Amino acid sequence: MYLPRQFREDRTDVLHAAIRDYPMAQLVTFGTAGLEATPLPLLLDLSDSGGQGHLLGHVARANPQWKTTDQSVEALAIFSGPDGYVSPGWYETKRQTGKVVPTWNYVTIQVRGRISFFDDAAGLLDIVRRLTERHEDGRDAPWAVADAPADFIASQLRAIVGLRLEITEITGKWKMSQNRSEADRAGVIEGLRSEGNPGADAVAEAVATAMTED
Repeated sequence: MYLPRQFREDRTDVLHAAIRDYPMAQLVTFGTAGLEATPLPLLLDLSDSGGQGHLLGHVARANPQWKTTDQSVEALAIFSGPDGYVSPGWYETKRQTGKVVPTWNYVTIQVRGRISFFDDAAGLLDIVRRLTERHEDGRDAPWAVADAPADFIASQLRAIVGLRLEITEITGKWKMSQNRSEADRAGVIEGLRSEGNPGADAVAEAVATAMTED
């Protein structure tokens, strides 16, 4: 990933928080079928204090990726945070010189590591329970795996294969107008907030946060 210094995010707590907040990833592997990618939610597991942690999840058993993956080659999980178009009309520099062009602001995290797959019922049930608890947490009436009949859950588990990615590297890129002047960044925040949608608001908040951290 092309990573200019001003956009690099190295703080482990920030990277972990972004993975938890935006858990939907593209899992990219290489194998006998070449490059393959599957979108799926992943769970960050930091219980292994001897390393950088793991990503846990599952794919459909019918998905050939788990069979064709060369497990001796690092896998890549790509997470995407808030993103949005930035109009050059929002920059103070446009009014001063006109020397501006459009761009796109975004957050992305790339996680590399050694991947393995498993299909034991106990391991799969643990992953499904943990993913469910993570995303049902805070709901007024959270659904639990135990709410469904045990034989039904057993049949569903037979239709999936678990995956475990041992993290070897996490790279974060927060491209949030850090290369612009303070006046231009203020204009970006105002312009994004005027869009009137949650996605643009999230990018505006990220730009504002980046300004306070400079």
